[in-house]
Amino acid sequence: MRPTGRLHLGHLVGALGNWVRLQEQYDCFYFVADWHALTTDYADTRQLTSFAYDNVADWIGAGLDPDKSTFFVQSLVPEHAELYLLLSMVVPVPWLERVPTYKEQQESLK
Repeated sequence: MRPTGRLHLGHLVGALGNWVRLQEQYDCFYFVADWHALTTDYADTRQLTSFAYDNVADWIGAGLDPDKSTFFVQSLVPEHAELYLLLSMVVPVPWLERVPTYKEQQESLK
């Protein structure tokens, strides 16, 4: 969940209620998407940390249990960015064939 502000009723009904139920059945991992939050308010990040703490406090208040689920902060796990990089390099060939520089490279290799 992106820490872009205080949580509201929509978060409780749309996500947190489901998360609480899921933690009873599965090994769940929930993360504070602080890098994702930068897409919303990149010009002023002063409140990002306090929003992150408030969000996690609200998660616990809604019933998420840190003993049953794993909570983590996106930016503190370097493997998160590494996995993004690796997965973003996996492209279907038809998509790749539409890229002009790829086409040029293919022609130059012939």
